[in-house]
Amino acid sequence: MSIPIFTIESCPNIEEASLAYGHFNSVHPGHIRYLKNAASQCKSLIVALLPDTDKGTSREYKFTQKERAEGLASLNIINGIILLNDEKFSLVNAINTLKPRFLFLGKEFEYSNDPEIIEAIKVMKKYGLKVQFHAGEVQYASTALLEKSESNLQEENKIKFKIACKKQNINKKDLIKYVDSWANTKLLVIGDSILDQYAGCEALGMSAEAPVLVVRELQKKNFIGGASIVASHIKSLGAECNFLSVLGKDDTGQIIKKELSNKGIVCEFIEDESRPTTFKKRYIVENQKLFRVSRLNDHFLDKTIEKEFIDKLEQIVPNVHGIVISDFVYGVITQRIISKVVELALKYNLRIFGDTQCSSQIGLVTKFKNFTLLCPNEREARIALQDKESGLESLCKNLISITKSEMLIMKLGAQGFVAFDPNLEGITSQSFPALSSNPVDVSGAGDSLLAVMATALSTEKKFMFAAALGCCMSAIAVENMGNNPISALQLKEFLNNLL
Repeated sequence: MSIPIFTIESCPNIEEASLAYGHFNSVHPGHIRYLKNAASQCKSLIVALLPDTDKGTSREYKFTQKERAEGLASLNIINGIILLNDEKFSLVNAINTLKPRFLFLGKEFEYSNDPEIIEAIKVMKKYGLKVQFHAGEVQYASTALLEKSESNLQEENKIKFKIACKKQNINKKDLIKYVDSWANTKLLVIGDSILDQYAGCEALGMSAEAPVLVVRELQKKNFIGGASIVASHIKSLGAECNFLSVLGKDDTGQIIKKELSNKGIVCEFIEDESRPTTFKKRYIVENQKLFRVSRLNDHFLDKTIEKEFIDKLEQIVPNVHGIVISDFVYGVITQRIISKVVELALKYNLRIFGDTQCSSQIGLVTKFKNFTLLCPNEREARIALQDKESGLESLCKNLISITKSEMLIMKLGAQGFVAFDPNLEGITSQSFPALSSNPVDVSGAGDSLLAVMATALSTEKKFMFAAALGCCMSAIAVENMGNNPISALQLKEFLNNLL
């Protein structure tokens, strides 16, 4: 069923209609939440779509009003679209014409100083109609597999990826050429070294003595993790990589040293006798993780080790194109080290890429200021900003403003991620889907994404190209149990099959 698109001349009087409002320049999961929330509360939902030029700023949107309307219509959430025109048909005019039961606005409009929004709310109140400020429910997990088959979801997400690439003028040939250009790129990765061990088990049943699951360990395998795997991905993608980290004086640390050395990564390790090398053991039965046991100490580096770390940092930095901070919040990345990285990047005109992993730790992405790229997930961003209600776009704009990040990837788990690119015309955004609908192991997705984004952007800013590659890289990473470095060949083969 096609969704009607109305102009001032064709707008009918629709009974029991409600209005949503926005420009929807590039529809992303935040918009879908907002529209689904609105649609669930009314009989008929009409979107009042802003015109091509943003009134008051003279900013032109990347896509025309007609293109944006067609994008919205394809969602099958709404019942119609009204094309607003500043001169003839404003939001206030639409309200006077439709007299909607509800006007749904994002949370960011609640205290807006925009004269049109103020007037629209006043008119709604005059008619005794309701205004609701709500961006939709925040969800950190997906229930899509309850509604569609895995194969249907997979195909749907492939189509979304191709649409995103088309919108950004990205093609397979250019992507592969981009991957092949990384041979002369050189990066420094700093952060926490982690050894992940996976123990494959057989479930024996429940203990008769206590309600405890009993398993028998069959096999175990080690994988390097944390910042170590980010460095491994970068090397495997064809770039040169230096790695600077802190290890405990133990066998675990020696395993990481040997693994990275075998991969040809130039490593500088500082040994800290006050902490063990971080070790995480996951127990799995078939493809199901039962639980994880971690051995770690997360106190910050003492001043002596911190100084040694900074001294090595100063020696390495003049010979690289960019610096990657992979912070798992186990004490290696101190505020002084962050400040020194920013100082050195400014001195040598380097790009800085940052991610902080806060799954079971306490960390704030807002400590990273003036970075080239940040890659938080939505939960991390909301915790850092103490904001659980704003719409996704408003949340991201606020994070960019506070951190002064040049670019932002907002990770949304099973919903993929949204790439935000601030520029002179405003902020361009593009949603990329999760190409794996039923992943085997999601624990390494963020590491692989950070690695490919840093590699791609260190010498040339093709942000949306890098984001498209990041989407593919993450899909490869989650298809296997444990963290394995992904090569440029694997990435290109994936692209060939996808496009």
